[in-house]
Amino acid sequence: MLQSGIVSLGCAPAIHAKARTPNILFLFADQHNARAMSCAGHPQLKTPHLDALASSGVRFSRAYCQDGICVPSRTSMMTGKYPRTTGVLDNADAPPLVSELLPLQRYLREQGYLTACIGKRHLKPGTAEDFDYSATTISPKQDPSDENYDDWIHKRGKAEAWARDHAGSLKEPMGCHISELSDDETPEAYTAQKTVDFLSRARKSGKPFFCWTSFLRPHQPYTPTATWARLYDPAAVALPGNLREPADHLPPMMARWRANRNTPWSLALAAEDESLYRRYIAYYYGLVAEVDYHIGRIMDALRREGMAGDTIVLYAADHGDFVGGHGMIEKCALGHNVYEDTLRVPLIFSRPGQIREGRVCSELTELVDLYPTLLDLAGLPRPSGYELAGRSLRATLEQGAPVGRRAAISENWSQLTVITDRYKLGHWIEPPNPKYDYRRHGDMLFDLVKDPLEVNNLAKDPKVGEIRAGLEKTANEWSARTPARAKELSAPRALGLRAAQKNKR
Repeated sequence: MLQSGIVSLGCAPAIHAKARTPNILFLFADQHNARAMSCAGHPQLKTPHLDALASSGVRFSRAYCQDGICVPSRTSMMTGKYPRTTGVLDNADAPPLVSELLPLQRYLREQGYLTACIGKRHLKPGTAEDFDYSATTISPKQDPSDENYDDWIHKRGKAEAWARDHAGSLKEPMGCHISELSDDETPEAYTAQKTVDFLSRARKSGKPFFCWTSFLRPHQPYTPTATWARLYDPAAVALPGNLREPADHLPPMMARWRANRNTPWSLALAAEDESLYRRYIAYYYGLVAEVDYHIGRIMDALRREGMAGDTIVLYAADHGDFVGGHGMIEKCALGHNVYEDTLRVPLIFSRPGQIREGRVCSELTELVDLYPTLLDLAGLPRPSGYELAGRSLRATLEQGAPVGRRAAISENWSQLTVITDRYKLGHWIEPPNPKYDYRRHGDMLFDLVKDPLEVNNLAKDPKVGEIRAGLEKTANEWSARTPARAKELSAPRALGLRAAQKNKR
């Protein structure tokens, strides 16, 4: 529940929402590290359009995804329930009881919204439907849509160039090369153009719209076009301070990746040849810059259509990327679910005249909060009989009220992580693979104030025994009150049932 107190932030009094039902433009990226924005203080990366969005609204600097991998995170976000409740804890999982889930787009459609998903949807049947229009940038077999990037790029005669980016990069160290596509042929350009086209149709429809624009990047392959690749000189990029962290500090699967010499995640080669790390980081920055550029195109179109004042705009990502942190690449999702690099995500809300401008909120928030927040901002009732796990951020956005969350939770089927203002505990529930000795490695506890790079595991330090006990209590209380669909899950993923049983002992 939101607390009732108001924090004075030197802002004007809250401005009440307009009577008109607002549009919702949900701008989204895949694998965007929360630090990788200039408005978040990045010293090199420039994101002027995300900066402009943040300056016109509220940026949450400590927003966390509910699972550091695509499908579980997206499913949790779009259904408003935690992964153990949806039953989706890994990319291969489908919700075992889809009849109990009410995806956001379905509810908005029932409320009279014109709905669209443009770009990478990456949801399972039962949660992926109910969009009036869709255009995907991943395999149309995996993500059935009205239109798709594969057909579009084939008609332009560039299917082979995209195949070299998408599949060919797997044969290259760190999955990196410069794309042969032109700037207007990338999945990001396609996603932006289809969104611009949809905005025009939406204005003419006379209905409020919900548009989820979901960019494929900066997710691998790290294959920017020459325009975006040249923005950041690999030789000049700043390397993370924990790039050379000893591999034996890391969970077993991550340590194994660090020893890998094969493509694409050739981290042992990168340890010997730092230029491989530098190129990967520079290309990642280039892909973030490309997403930022196309967000600018979409925002320009929203203004041209005269809908900017009637539209809630938000930006988020499903999870992050290591960008060299801990000497790692991409997310190694089966190897952990604990590090800031992959669990903390960008989150920005903006709407002129309703949401306060230029504020940064450092309180704990979660992607599961988006569903109730959007309903409250739009003036819509909560779905009858459908419990939303998150909390509405409306009072925070409009009045500066505290979020009031004591701890944020993120989980995959192997590791449950509890995050507080200062500390973080990652508890192993089920090793991802029996051949990796996670039990011997042990749980992971970090002091995020003294150790923001998360290199000093305090889990076995008796000096923080009371802190660990408090975090474990928080985890147990959360597990006990959070519904789980463990009985319908395959045995290796039945973490909810095991956690509930353990708590009852």
